[in-house]
This record gives sequence, structure tokens and C-alpha cells, in this order.
Amino acid sequence: MRDSNSVRVSRSIRDIAYRAMQIKEDFINEHGREPKVEEIAKIMELPKSKVIIALEAIVEPVSLYEPVYSDSGDTIFMMDQISDKNSDAGWLEEISLKEALKILSPREKRILAMRFFDGRTQMDVAAQIGISQAQVSRLEKGALQKIKKQL
Repeated sequence: MRDSNSVRVSRSIRDIAYRAMQIKEDFINEHGREPKVEEIAKIMELPKSKVIIALEAIVEPVSLYEPVYSDSGDTIFMMDQISDKNSDAGWLEEISLKEALKILSPREKRILAMRFFDGRTQMDVAAQIGISQAQVSRLEKGALQKIKKQL
């Protein structure tokens, strides 16, 4: 009766999430920027995955019929933004992409992973790898062209 949420989340997971949010707030006040999940997990001495799961568990669910965009009578609902992961086109594209990635060098793969999966800037990638931002840009562009050519 005490929970008014749509989905019941265990007390331990909620405690982790609320503690993580408090740590995030303290971190912002102390450092002037938002912490990465890894930093929060390190402070909490928990695995990153556990912190992510806890934070996602306390987010209010959204209806599939929730409007996400409306302009001159044309409304786009959440349901319109969800794709079917089981379609033939989806797994064919995934196979094609995996095959295209095989032609890249380990360095190119690392750069693309850092840029597109980790969300890092070219400057971050350059500092991490030890090359210039311009070199990262050229390598990234070349790798993307190789992938496009394969697809």
C-alpha cells in the first residue's frame, strides 16, 4: 500500500538508486559537472551494471500512446518510435554490419567504439589513443567510408 508506483521495485534497488542520485548531486556540487555512471559506481563500491539497473528501475513507465511530438494535428506517439527487433531486415542489417566491421583495423574499430558507443568526442579519443584530433577525424571518416562501401 505504501508504493504508489505503477511498477513495484524492491526496497534494496530503490535504496541504491536514491543513494546514487544523492551521490550525483553531491558530485555536481563539488566538481561542477555530472559524474559518469562509472564514477558513481566507484564511490558506491558497486558494479556499474547494478547502479544502471537501479536508476532505470525508478523511472516512471511511459504509455505507448504517450505523444512525443505534435505539430499541426500530426501526432507521433511513443509506439511509433519503437521498431520491431525481430524483423528480417533488422537481423540482415546486423549481419551486414558485423561483416563490414571485420574489414576494419583494430585501431579503427576502437576509434568507432569510443566515438559512437562510448559517446566520446574526437578530442577525448585523440587524448586516449595518443594521436591528434585531426588524425582521429581522418581515421573515423575512412572507417565509415569502408563500412558504407561494404554495405
